[in-house]
Parts: sequence; C-alpha cells; structure tokens
Amino acid sequence: MLRTIFYSLITLLMTSFLLACNEDYTPKPKGFQRIDLPPHSYQQLTEDHPYTFEYSKAAVIKPDTFLNAEPHWIFIHYPALKANIQLTYKPILGSKDRLRGFIADAYKLASKHQEKAYAVKDAMALGKTGQKFVILEIAGDVPSHMQFYTTDSTKNFLRGAMYLQTATENDSLTPVVEYLKKDVMHLVNTMKWKK
Repeated sequence: MLRTIFYSLITLLMTSFLLACNEDYTPKPKGFQRIDLPPHSYQQLTEDHPYTFEYSKAAVIKPDTFLNAEPHWIFIHYPALKANIQLTYKPILGSKDRLRGFIADAYKLASKHQEKAYAVKDAMALGKTGQKFVILEIAGDVPSHMQFYTTDSTKNFLRGAMYLQTATENDSLTPVVEYLKKDVMHLVNTMKWKK
C-alpha cells in the first residue's frame, strides 16, 4: 500500500514537472519606473531680477543656495521630477573681456560633462522676443542634458543649465529630459531683459 502511494506521488510530481516545462517561455524585458508628467502650462516670473520669462506651473522658483551664489541666481525647481533649471546671471558692465570670460566659462562648464557624454551639439537660436541664445544639448549618461546662455553684449549675461537629481538610468529618464527641454525652449522664447 505504501509503495503504491509512493509511486503515485512520484508519477504526479513527474507529470507536473513535465507539464510545467513550456518551450514558449519568453523572458520579460526590464521595466522602467512610471513617470507621470504634468501638462505644459506656464506662468510669468514675478521675482525682481534683471530678466523675466515664463516658466512651468509645475515648478517653483528658489534662490540659488550654493556657496558662491550671486544675486539673481535662481533655481527653477521641479519637485515631482527631481530636476532643476539653474540660472546664473552676471552683469557685463560694458566690458568685452568680461563677456568673453563668461562665454568661455559657459563652454567650460558644459565640457565637464564630456567624460560621460557621447555627443554635444550647440546651436544658435532666436527666441520669439528677439533674444539670441546659444543652446548646448549633451547626450549620454550626464546630469545636465541641456545648457544655454544669452547676452545683450553690453549689460547682461544669463546662463542656464538643466539638471536631473536622480541616479536612475538616463534611458528611463528620456520622457523627463524631453519634457524639460520643451520647458527650456519656452523659457528661451519668452525671455526678456528688464530695463
């Protein structure tokens, strides 16, 4: 009797094992976290700075708190996306040497990402307000995918850099990067110097 039960159990286990082996098994691809992006909607910058522009309603304006931060340096902070657009303003004071130095610094700061970047593309853009911008797009596993600067050549210089504050792989952040690029382009198109 015991022998019959034992053989029945072995037969049942073997049958279950054979039925469980399915040749059509396909491994599932690695998934990415779901990121819900807010709709693009903009508001006017109301803080007192030498510049103005429209920025996302999904963002808040915060003062730059870095050690060497100067007046009119701000963060456009996206709490839900863990991202910032950092703006640094410098007065030119009519000095061509100062202007050349600020432009050189903008390229120097962008070049710090070349270690992990596989492409850097720069282009001149004309905003809808008539303001000229140089836009640098950086591709790769870098914290800053887009940087820009603009100047009126005699009084004002503004540099911007988009930063992601997360260690997630950039492949999964592509929707966030594209979303922020659109917001940067809106900023560029609505930016004006105050008189």
